[in-house]
Amino acid sequence: MGAYIFRRLLLMIPTILGIMLISFAIIQFAPGGPVEQVIAQITGQGGAATDRISGGGGDLTQQNSSVSGGENTSKYRGAQGLDPEFIKKLEKQFGFDKPAWERFAMMIWNYSRFEFGESYFRDISVLALIKEKMPVSISLGIWITLISYSISIPLGIKKAVNDGSAFDVWTSGLIIIGYAVPGFLFAILLIVLFAGGSFWDLFPLRGLTSDNFDDLSILGKIADYFWHMALPLISLTLAAFATTTLLTKNSFLDEIKKQYVVTARAKGLNDRQVLYGHVFRNAMLIVIAGFPGAFISAFFTGSLLIEAIFSLDGLGLLGFTSIINRDYPVVFATLFIFSLMGLLVSLVSDLVYTWIDPRIDFDRRDV
Repeated sequence: MGAYIFRRLLLMIPTILGIMLISFAIIQFAPGGPVEQVIAQITGQGGAATDRISGGGGDLTQQNSSVSGGENTSKYRGAQGLDPEFIKKLEKQFGFDKPAWERFAMMIWNYSRFEFGESYFRDISVLALIKEKMPVSISLGIWITLISYSISIPLGIKKAVNDGSAFDVWTSGLIIIGYAVPGFLFAILLIVLFAGGSFWDLFPLRGLTSDNFDDLSILGKIADYFWHMALPLISLTLAAFATTTLLTKNSFLDEIKKQYVVTARAKGLNDRQVLYGHVFRNAMLIVIAGFPGAFISAFFTGSLLIEAIFSLDGLGLLGFTSIINRDYPVVFATLFIFSLMGLLVSLVSDLVYTWIDPRIDFDRRDV
């Protein structure tokens, strides 16, 4: 097992390098980079809300007090009429005065030491920015995973035991409908019904906590937290448990039809003893082993629209706004961190397989 883990860890290096290289190459051809964002902000054409565009000699927007009188041959769209020296200072500030290969090599070297720099447009380090958004994403990821598994596993077992019954047919229909309805549409429906839309005003519409959260008692803080999380979690959970439910059902059905189950029943064991004494461990192998991956999936993906609808400032919204504003340090740092965590979780999932079923030995197969 040690050799397998070592090989997997080694393979993470070229995998992450490939992910970062492809993403970096694509970004080079994307229009509207950070320099153009600042130019657009200065010339009144829109762009990112540049709270931090200062260079070593002061605010670059103030330094651009003169306008070039001659023909401007700048490669940046919208830079006509701006001082070429000002453009060069912008390029130096954002690191675009260096060739692409040098910028990529420097980025990888810094990331290998977990130095992610600062945001282009916010006076804060990337790690501090990610840490600031983590509570929302952690809350959504943990609760969605726990709620979906607590619903999926019992429901999947019940459907497997009653395969083909009216209960199985009706629940399958409801699961398919729930899976087909986009979470953000259900979120809008919940807002209309319960958040002051057209009917009842029972739940808050924005934020993770109330303004007076610090003044509340312990029980009051817990109640306030779940009061704010209720509608977002319902919206995300609607479709989250469908796949796990069907996976659990199919896994149990496969095990129930095997010979050892027939033998156990022939020995006089009742259905409950057979189900939870023999079938459960084998059937739950694939479900439980997928738990780390399911958590990471819920943690990092699928919550962007929900965060936007309920004004929850989490990692999904951070990644989206960073891409829109071309805040490359945030974009690449989050990509690197999430890719690394995804690869590590994939390894953990394999190790969980061996923990649940010691008969699995990855050392006997190629990676």
